Amino acid sequence: MTVELREHENGVLMPIQGQPKSRQNAIVGVHDGRLKVAVTEAPEKGKANAAIAKVLASELGLKKSQINLHRGATSSQKQFLISGISAERLHSLIADFDS
Repeated sequence: MTVELREHENGVLMPIQGQPKSRQNAIVGVHDGRLKVAVTEAPEKGKANAAIAKVLASELGLKKSQINLHRGATSSQKQFLISGISAERLHSLIADFDS
C-alpha cells in the first residue's frame, strides 16, 4: 500500500499515523495509506507532534522548516504539510519505507 499524498497550494499534504511513547524515533512503514512514524515522546503539549516533524526531516532529508502540522494535533491520524517539494519527489523519498 502506498502513502496517499495530496497536492496543496502550499506544498504536499502527507498523511501520518503517529505512534507516541515508542522505543525508537523512526519511520516504521505504511499503515492504511499513512506513513507510520514512531516517536519516544508522549502525546502531551505538542511534544509528539514536534518529534514526528523532526523524524520526518531527519529520515527524508528535509529541513524542519519544510514540515508543518496541518491537521490532527490531538489525533494519532495527522496530516503534515511538506513545502518546497513535489508530490512525485516526496513519493520517491518515502518509497523505501513502503514495504
